Amino acid sequence: MKTMTFQASLAAALMLAAAWLASPVSAQTQPPSATTQSTAQPAPVAPAPAAPAATTPAAPAPSASTAATPVAPTAPSAAAVSTTAKPDARSDAAAGIAPAMKELSPWVMFMSADVIVKAVMIGLAFASLMTWTVFIAKSIELSVASSKLRSALKKVAETRSLAEAQMALGAKEGILPSFLTAALREARMSAGLSSDAGIKERAASSFSEIVRAEARRIRIGMGVLATIGSTSPFVGLFGTVWGIMNSFIGISKSQTTNLAVVAPGIAEALLATAIGLVAAIPAVIIYNHFSRVTKGYLELVSRASGAAARLLSRDLDRSHGSVHSRAAE
Repeated sequence: MKTMTFQASLAAALMLAAAWLASPVSAQTQPPSATTQSTAQPAPVAPAPAAPAATTPAAPAPSASTAATPVAPTAPSAAAVSTTAKPDARSDAAAGIAPAMKELSPWVMFMSADVIVKAVMIGLAFASLMTWTVFIAKSIELSVASSKLRSALKKVAETRSLAEAQMALGAKEGILPSFLTAALREARMSAGLSSDAGIKERAASSFSEIVRAEARRIRIGMGVLATIGSTSPFVGLFGTVWGIMNSFIGISKSQTTNLAVVAPGIAEALLATAIGLVAAIPAVIIYNHFSRVTKGYLELVSRASGAAARLLSRDLDRSHGSVHSRAAE
């Protein structure tokens, strides 16, 4: 019995030793397969499941870790809110800038301009109004005066004496009746004098005074046009310089060079120059136009002076002829 039990225990010991020796071999033979499986499968497993696998054991962590976990999501959420708020603020700023840029009309720029720039703009607008007022008034005046003088010259062209010319013209006021009146007054005041040359010279002096007075009268308003045409650009430039100076001061205060901030002030300043040019260019053109028209009218006045001088000369010659005929009788 002892031999059988010894054999059985020996067999059991041999089996345990074989199992113990066989376990390292299996452990050494199995890892290559496991490694091959692990190397074959990491590609599909790598992307997303790693995060949940790491977070699932974190759930039963101690209270300290659980207290720290709410803080971690709050930081990203605040960052996310801030990042989302910045584009909204930029969009709101852009939305606020866009209507202001669209509303840059001349009236809006005038209302938002500085007091000095407003005064310059109002002065230039008044100058432009004066320019067009002078244009309308002088156009009517020159047109009426030229038509009257032409018709008077036509009536006097066929007359033979100063008295006949006055009867043809009637009791009308004008430059030609003034010449006839001056000639008759000189002839009456020089009655009894034998020097016809002296009478003609004195009459010519009276005629020249009338021509100068008429030239001064017809040029009334031309000085206003010349002043507006020469000074309006510089007045507008003064408003522009003042407005740009205020714009630079505003830029320095706001500490930004954004075009949306700079553009309105510069546009307001440039509006003063634009108004100055609008006032100056028509004034210069109208002045040159009236210079030509006035020159043509003064030529008609010279023709009227010559017509009155010829009638006076005929009357003098006629009076001397009658005296000589009486002396011969």
